[in-house]
Amino acid sequence: MSPARPSGPARLATYFHVHLVSDSTGETLNAMAKAVTARFDGVIPIEHIYALVRSDKQMDRVLQEVAAAPGVVLHTLVDRELREQLEEGCRRLDMPQIGALDPLVGAMSRYLGAALSTRVGAQHALDHDYFNRIAALDYAMAYDDGQGSLEQLEGADVVLCGVSRTSKTPTCIYLAHRGIRAANVPLVPGQEDGERLTKLKKPLVIGLTVSPDRLVQIRRNRIDNLNANQSSNYTDQDAVRDETIKARRAFERRGWPTIDVTRRSVEETAAAITNLLSEHRNHKIGTTW
Repeated sequence: MSPARPSGPARLATYFHVHLVSDSTGETLNAMAKAVTARFDGVIPIEHIYALVRSDKQMDRVLQEVAAAPGVVLHTLVDRELREQLEEGCRRLDMPQIGALDPLVGAMSRYLGAALSTRVGAQHALDHDYFNRIAALDYAMAYDDGQGSLEQLEGADVVLCGVSRTSKTPTCIYLAHRGIRAANVPLVPGQEDGERLTKLKKPLVIGLTVSPDRLVQIRRNRIDNLNANQSSNYTDQDAVRDETIKARRAFERRGWPTIDVTRRSVEETAAAITNLLSEHRNHKIGTTW
């Protein structure tokens, strides 16, 4: 039998220019743009980012760039005069412009009956939350990969435990950017079994699990990228399967909630951890995510 053929021609990717204009760091706008474009298949944005736009001269330059590369203009401008300058410029160029936060801000304003702040970059002010995030990041780096005594780990909000290459470190760093103090302890056959973590009183200990096949693939890629030699047990299919089974059983025996990271991104794992942490603080711990 001849192989099946596609039902139609392959669809080519659609490229388009998107101009992101912000009077602050642009992080909020960039995240929103990525979230929206991810909803469309075969669409690839060519991003033009303009951060810290706070003067007429800077806005004139933005409009010149927009004219040179026609596309969609998204903005999170607070200053009324700069907004009007951008809106008028886009009208002249016949370009769509969208105040990305306007619908949400308008709805919140109507609900709260409160006046809007006109302070630029208010969400990035050096307030208590900002310093909490910096402290959480310092904590994650200081107590990464099993570092720290039990007394020091008591300062964590959450301690992640799992075999090697279950994204413990990047997840801890991601959580730190949200002000959550996270440490991690790797399970190492013959060296660290995580039993000492059962003595922790304050932090929530979460076990990270992964399928053996996926773990072998990740570890092999890691070794190839480092051009390193590693003991065969590190990537041996049977050894890895035994390692993951023992980890799962240890988590179950200790009553720790677990998260399967096999097909999860760091962001999705962090979201599941945040949910478990919220339940923990309300004394309603879940078991598996």
